[in-house]
Amino acid sequence: MSTAARQTLVVVDYDGGNLASAARALGQAATDSGITADVTISADPDTIRTADRIVLPGQGAFADCVKGLSARPGLRAALEDAVRNGTPFLGICVGMQLMAQRGLEHGPTPGLGWIAGEITPMDPPENLRLPQMGWNELNLTRRHPLTDHLGPAPHGYFVHSYALSGGDRNELLATTEYGGAVPAIVVRDNCAGTQFHVEKSQKVGLRILGNFLRWTPQCRIQADIAA
Repeated sequence: MSTAARQTLVVVDYDGGNLASAARALGQAATDSGITADVTISADPDTIRTADRIVLPGQGAFADCVKGLSARPGLRAALEDAVRNGTPFLGICVGMQLMAQRGLEHGPTPGLGWIAGEITPMDPPENLRLPQMGWNELNLTRRHPLTDHLGPAPHGYFVHSYALSGGDRNELLATTEYGGAVPAIVVRDNCAGTQFHVEKSQKVGLRILGNFLRWTPQCRIQADIAA
C-alpha cells in the first residue's frame, strides 16, 4: 500500500476505552508521517471490513473486553474477516491481550487466537507494585518495520496487572523489565500488538503508530492458533 494514497483508519468501538485518545494519536502520527488519512471510530462491520488499517484499543478486564467485542452484532466476525484478508491490525494494551489464545482475568476466557500464549496475572517481587504503571524501557529483541527509528533506550507507558505468558519467541518484538521480562510488543503476520499504551507514549508511541501506517506485511494470518 502506498503511503501517498488516502488511508482509512478505523479504531474499533466496543466500549473498550481510550478510543478518542487512540484516534487522536493515529491522526497525529499520520500528519507527522506525511500520510493522508481518515480516522474513524466505528463498530460498523462494513466499515471495519473495508478499512485500510484497524486499531483495537483496550483497558479494563480481559473477559469484559471480550464480552464487549462479542456484544456488537457482526463486529467480531468483521474483525476476523478483515484480518484474514490481510488488513494490518494493531492491538493496544488489552487490545493486544485479546489477540492471545485465552485470558484468565475474571475466569478463563477464549481470546482471538491470533498469537500464542495466554494472559495471566503478573507476579513481580514484593518490592514492585501492581499494576505496573508508568514508563518502562523497551528492549527490542529483533528488527522489524514497526520498531524502526525508535532511538536509543525507547520507553513506553504501561498500565497493567496481567501479561502474555507462554508465547512464541518468534512473535516477540520487544520486552520490558518488571521483575523479569514482560512481553511488550508482539507481531504475527499482519497482526501486531503493544502491551503499553502507544497513544500515551509520546514520541516513541507516535513513531510506532507512524511505522504501523507505513507497514506492508508480507503474510496474512490464515488460521487461529489451536488452544
